[in-house]
Amino acid sequence: MKLSKDQMSNILWILAIVLIVFTPLGFHVKVLVGKIFATSAAIVEGDKQKNLEDYDWQLVDLNGDGIDFETNRGEVVLINFWATWCPPCVAELPSLEKLHDDYGDRVKFAFVTNEQPEKVSPFLQKKKSKIPVYFEVSSTPDELFYRSIPATYIISKSGKIVVDERGAANWNSERTRNLLDKLLAE
Repeated sequence: MKLSKDQMSNILWILAIVLIVFTPLGFHVKVLVGKIFATSAAIVEGDKQKNLEDYDWQLVDLNGDGIDFETNRGEVVLINFWATWCPPCVAELPSLEKLHDDYGDRVKFAFVTNEQPEKVSPFLQKKKSKIPVYFEVSSTPDELFYRSIPATYIISKSGKIVVDERGAANWNSERTRNLLDKLLAE
């Protein structure tokens, strides 16, 4: 039985879809696509910005040390909810790392995941990442509650949520850097 060009083409497309959906190769393809199509995060317009009223949020870092989020009140904070298995999260991670490298001494960064430390530590070691990862001990403040990841927030010193972004974004953009500079100068 000889296959026509159309049949061969269909078989190749089906094979490509199966590879992307059901194999680890697909994860890497999704990450690459996420990096290619990531845009700068949008700034929430002034009148639509919510206030983060509740800083009562307990976190723990990879070393098991507890963090009371209340200590971040009055600081510029970037919070990113992510997971190692999430292609958009992994796609935006390099841009977040670059931002953290440049602003980590002036902006408080919290990369929050619901995964187990035993899963996160090897991932970070493989990526040679130094991001500050936290795990929730208490409930997320209502204003930061999310249903999908990645979800990223930038909070001003006065507690305004000036960025509320869902999905992968290019965080190492001029727009984000200008925003952080402006927030730090307030």
